[in-house]
Amino acid sequence: MTRPYVLLSIAVSIDGYIDDTGPERLRLSNAADFDRVDQLRADSDAILIGAQTLRSDNPRLLVDSPDRRAARLAAGKPEYPLKVTVSAGGDLSPKLQFWHHGGDKLVYTTAAGAKRLVERLSNLADVVNLGAGVDFGAVLDDLGVRGVTRLMVEGGTRVHTALLAADLADELQMAVAPILIGTAGAPRFLAHATYPGAPNRRMRLQDVTQVGDVAVLRYFPKKSWSGVATQGRP
Repeated sequence: MTRPYVLLSIAVSIDGYIDDTGPERLRLSNAADFDRVDQLRADSDAILIGAQTLRSDNPRLLVDSPDRRAARLAAGKPEYPLKVTVSAGGDLSPKLQFWHHGGDKLVYTTAAGAKRLVERLSNLADVVNLGAGVDFGAVLDDLGVRGVTRLMVEGGTRVHTALLAADLADELQMAVAPILIGTAGAPRFLAHATYPGAPNRRMRLQDVTQVGDVAVLRYFPKKSWSGVATQGRP
């Protein structure tokens, strides 16, 4: 069984926040960086976002460029990547934009959450019951069975933390915006966790790209990649 290549994509302020505490989503990136992210989406078989981010941001999570969607179709792929979310409790409204735009949708949940979501989402999404708890290894296994070879993860804090703590992320692309937030209670990129080898294990920095006033850092988190050539890697 082959799990998908897992790419974490995130935009952060210089002091490590991903948003402020205002009612509207804080746009950390610039237009050029949003276009870069759109290309990452177009290159992916599936895009995953956590339930909390889904509720707070209410994103459509689409490939915006018509040319990129056309290229996907020409390559024999669906117009949009599979959209995936994870919710242990199943507290997701059927009114969220996520369900009503783009292609196929998939929800991973627990046995308890499945009872709520199957009824709530009806024909809006496929619901996968993971049993007593959410195991991201099981999520990746199931996505691999479904033919997903490249998974883009766009947050939020809990999902990124869980994947890095379980050593399941293959790549991290972090856009660092020239902004300081510093607000107590504002969400950060990662939460407290027991990360493999921390604090003595170093990620490998593959490259740094300037996109307008944003610096995009590309890291390979896994220890097995240390000192190994990246030929064949995305």
